[in-house]
Amino acid sequence: MIKVGITHGDINGIGYEVLIKTLLDSRIYSICTPIIYGSPKVAAYHRKALDIDNFNLSSIKSPEEANTKRASIINCVDDDVRVELGKSTPVAGEASRQALMRAVADLKNNKIQAIVTGPINKLNIQSDDFNYTGHTEFLQDYFDAEEVLMLMAGDLMKVGIVSSHIPLAEVPARISTEDILVKLKILNDSLVKDFGIRKPRIAVLGLNPHAGEEGMLGIEENEMIIPAIEKAKEDRFTVFGPFPADGFFGSGDFTRFDGILAMYHDQGLIPFKTLIPDEGVNYTAGLPIIRTSPAHGTAFEIAGTNRARFGSFRKALYMACDIYQNRLKYEEFTSNPLPDRDISDLD
Repeated sequence: MIKVGITHGDINGIGYEVLIKTLLDSRIYSICTPIIYGSPKVAAYHRKALDIDNFNLSSIKSPEEANTKRASIINCVDDDVRVELGKSTPVAGEASRQALMRAVADLKNNKIQAIVTGPINKLNIQSDDFNYTGHTEFLQDYFDAEEVLMLMAGDLMKVGIVSSHIPLAEVPARISTEDILVKLKILNDSLVKDFGIRKPRIAVLGLNPHAGEEGMLGIEENEMIIPAIEKAKEDRFTVFGPFPADGFFGSGDFTRFDGILAMYHDQGLIPFKTLIPDEGVNYTAGLPIIRTSPAHGTAFEIAGTNRARFGSFRKALYMACDIYQNRLKYEEFTSNPLPDRDISDLD
């Protein structure tokens, strides 16, 4: 039974609400053992605020103690931590950091097999011990991954981002031919190993309006993006593009591809979140470990109101389990190829 660590994220947001609502479904325990990295006190506070009576957690000190038939929680913060619903506070930022650090340490030591990260506030978590723009960048550094890919994944589409969390003005300088090729390789490998797609078809978006209109509206397509696509084809990837982003999504062309590579954050995430509002997942491809997250933030404005939709968090938990199983199948397949056959007597 796979053990999945769940970090509570920002304690003043909707992290506890979505994880509690997800874990109320007993079917979860037939596929994984969920272990929350957080605070029993904070969990009880949110449960009371949401008026949920039929939910209990087993307090444990390590994943080895987890009960396979119910959710467990490991205390990662001081007992005097203060919840202030809907507010961004230094206390909440430190609580989210402490839970994350304990979870990734257990993940690195194989005490858990995957992690689902609750939404954090990217500002209040900043400290001398955490100086990253998000989970993706932190996990890349922590697990010594040379490159990773922010991959927004759902049943309808899977969209990778070349330049991720950087200001829009810096995007053109971050989409060299080599950058695009690296992200294309990670995307292709993830679609094969993590999602079980044998020969994925990948669409690449242009950077400029109309994909540059053959140089009239920008040079990046001709100088960086098209050469990357041609090189990827030489490497036997099934890659197409560059496509103008508006027409690509507006016409429904995205349904013909297994994966999409966007050039910058909003180019990929706006259509993704518009078309998959409730069950999209943020997956970090390229890591040696499995990390998923709901495709939403802390939602301070509705924290504690019992209005948070939990489909994205539930999907993130299921996807972590699916990816774990797909990786096992891939490893089994590649380590046990079909034996060579003696065909000399098959005349």
